[in-house]
Amino acid sequence: MVERDSDRSVSQTVRAQLSLRDLILSGDLRPGERISELQAVETIGASRTPVRMALVRLEEEGLLEAIPSGGFMVKAFSERDVLDSIELRGTVEGLAARFAAERGVSSRDLEPLKGCLDEIDGLVRQDPISVAFSSYVALNARFHALLTELSRSPPLIRQVDRASALPFASPSGFVMTQSTLPNARHTLLIAQDQHRVVIDAIENREGARAEAIMREHARVAARNLRVVLRNKTHSDLLPGLALIKMPGD
Repeated sequence: MVERDSDRSVSQTVRAQLSLRDLILSGDLRPGERISELQAVETIGASRTPVRMALVRLEEEGLLEAIPSGGFMVKAFSERDVLDSIELRGTVEGLAARFAAERGVSSRDLEPLKGCLDEIDGLVRQDPISVAFSSYVALNARFHALLTELSRSPPLIRQVDRASALPFASPSGFVMTQSTLPNARHTLLIAQDQHRVVIDAIENREGARAEAIMREHARVAARNLRVVLRNKTHSDLLPGLALIKMPGD
């Protein structure tokens, strides 16, 4: 009974967290807007304890900032903030790839990663690729998760998860906006080639090479960010764009 109650509490917290995150990323809660625990309870219809924990988790993610007088404020981000978050994620993913290469990975352990790569290949070959971008997002996230697990380092895996949860730093954070750009297929082919090369580096136990590839791989997202911020025609495909402040805003 105690375990079931604990599981129920966790699931309620996760639901509250997701609901509040959606309100922030959709723009219903604006940068600088104050949100109290009571207000959040009334807005999403959850009880106070899950809401309290959800607010703390969103602060840890970086979407909220605690106010000394009580409550939280929705944060705004500069372009540099987002670029730094992407760079951080690339750095820890690079270390995970390095660990995997240097510690050695069996052919059997690499099979799920190679299978995921093959599935992505099938999507990238489609014409038009735009119809398959939602599937690509899921497979890309799976590829990155499988790669991180090959490090066999629980502390590092936790840090990769934390870095990926930073606002806009997810490996697939800008994929849907990328789908509308003229060079979408070319960019995907570059990213997919990097996926293939990092597997090769891990197989050949080339730690420095594997690390460098994953750091460069993250910079694809950084390039996509710059394109999106300078051409807001398809900004509806990037949840939370209103949180990013451009120079002069």
